[in-house]
Amino acid sequence: MAALLGTNTAVMLFQGIEQENNPKIIRELGLAIIAATLPFQGIYFLIYTFLLENGHKLSSEMNTRLEKASGLCQLVAYLSLIGVGLMWYNISNYVGIFFIVSTVLAIVFIRIAMKSTDTVISKSEAKDL
Repeated sequence: MAALLGTNTAVMLFQGIEQENNPKIIRELGLAIIAATLPFQGIYFLIYTFLLENGHKLSSEMNTRLEKASGLCQLVAYLSLIGVGLMWYNISNYVGIFFIVSTVLAIVFIRIAMKSTDTVISKSEAKDL
């Protein structure tokens, strides 16, 4: 997520400068998508850090709520990759299309891997009980 935040910030800076010099609607749309997702990336880090420092002090209900909010922020943050893809599409149609397709596949693979890890952890915790 840190790499995504850094990339999006850099894209906003450099593509924003380019947009001023050479305005294009597709770049504007890509920048708008990235701008809309940046706050969710920041909130994700705030929740994540709060849980690391205070998770043991919270009730299980509050911990679950914050984890769900963190997951939602993470999913919205992934949408910024559509904006990055639009930037690539603006440069080359093929590069943009392949970037979007590979991004969708990567997100699906990551979510599947995270889901299977949660299942393994839950099973190992059940054995310990």
